[in-house]
Amino acid sequence: MTSSERRQLIMAHIRTHGSGKVDEFVGLFNVSAVTVRHDLNVLEKEGCVFRCYGGANLNPNFAFDQPLYRKDQLNRSAKQNIALAAANLVKDGEAIILDSGSTIGLMPQYFANKKQLVVMTNALNTAYQLSQFENIDLHVVGGRLRRASCSLIGHHGEQQMRSYLFDTLFLGVDGFDLHAGITTPDNHEAQVNRAMCAVARKIIAVTDSSKFGRKSFCMIRAANQIDGLVTDSNIPHETHQALLEMGVDVILADQAGN
Repeated sequence: MTSSERRQLIMAHIRTHGSGKVDEFVGLFNVSAVTVRHDLNVLEKEGCVFRCYGGANLNPNFAFDQPLYRKDQLNRSAKQNIALAAANLVKDGEAIILDSGSTIGLMPQYFANKKQLVVMTNALNTAYQLSQFENIDLHVVGGRLRRASCSLIGHHGEQQMRSYLFDTLFLGVDGFDLHAGITTPDNHEAQVNRAMCAVARKIIAVTDSSKFGRKSFCMIRAANQIDGLVTDSNIPHETHQALLEMGVDVILADQAGN
């Protein structure tokens, strides 16, 4: 077992029980207490846990992986507004990338009257919705299915994307922290997302305000490396101001007059 695999199992235990003790993990994994303490220190540095005497407690602000069907039910009204505001940024004739995610999955319904769009996506639910529109030249990123996000991941898709250049990437968010940046729980998803960023002239993050202040294992993009953000007015004031000072164009969907 690698250290990475052991830490994932430690996190699964802490997530289930809310905490974990060094002695427990020594027995479970047949490693030294020094090794376990190092694992917990690494997990604390990544923001997953808070260290305490003899072990660690779960960090409730850490962005854990959740299945798409569950995310779809959260903050549905805010996500609809955000999806509409994001879709309004798309101009006829553009080539865009739609990342996976519950909010971005609501954008296709607003593309019915767009003209001559080229859309690439790695999200199967989004691709299915877009398949009904004859006005869209649809490209689907190939790869292995990641069921939690209903997305396709892997090196094949990353290489496929590097053959193109797009006007705009609409990037989904699991965690958005001013210091940690835009993060996701899955390394393979992050690699695909970074490839998307590399081939897009403009990067727009799309998220409801519940994701701010959260962070996860894998960084996709620093906060000051995106061009725009579409969210709702519950974004923390200090985050909003900091992004504006970075030059990020922030759109508050519930105040946008859509």
